[in-house]
Amino acid sequence: MGEGWCVWLTGLPGSGKSTVAKALHEKLKNNKIHVQILSSDELRKAITPDPKYTDEERDMVYGAISYIAKLLTKNGVNVIIDATGNRRRYRDKAREETKNFMEVYLMCPLGVCMERESKRIDTSQAPRDIYEKALKGKSTVPGLGSPYEEPLNPELKLNTERMNPDTCAKRIFDLIVKKQT
Repeated sequence: MGEGWCVWLTGLPGSGKSTVAKALHEKLKNNKIHVQILSSDELRKAITPDPKYTDEERDMVYGAISYIAKLLTKNGVNVIIDATGNRRRYRDKAREETKNFMEVYLMCPLGVCMERESKRIDTSQAPRDIYEKALKGKSTVPGLGSPYEEPLNPELKLNTERMNPDTCAKRIFDLIVKKQT
C-alpha cells in the first residue's frame, strides 16, 4: 500500500470549507476513493472541550491536525483537512510533514462569510455566531480580530462566492487525479 494524499481546504470561516469537504468526500466515494475528513472543529472539541481560540490553543490544534494527517497518509489513508489554519505556518508544517500535500484556498469576501455564518443552520460542529461575538469583542475569529494569512502558492484557488460546492469539489477532484497520475 502506497502513501495517501492530503488536501487542506483553507479559507475564512464561512468560506465553505465544510460544505466543500462533504461534497468532495461524496465525489471521491462515488469514484471508489476512500478518504478521511479531518475537521478542526471536531478535533478542537476533543482536545479543548471549552475552547478559547487563543494563539496557543490554535498552535496545539493545528499541530495535532498536521500530525494526524502525517500518520494517516503514511498509512495509505487519503485526507481532507477542513480547517481555517489562519497562519501560513500551520499549513506549511503540514506540507513539510506530508509527502502528497495539496493546499486549496477557498476565497470568499469577509462580508459574504459573515452573512453565511449568521444564517447557518448546520454549523458542522463549528461554534455559533462567531463573527457576531467577535464584533462585540467577546472572541476573535480569523479575519476579524485574528489574522488570516492567505496562501502564497496554493495548488488551487476557488472563489466560493461565485462557485457552488459541487463545482469546487469537481475542480479539487480533478486536481487530485492529476497529481496522483
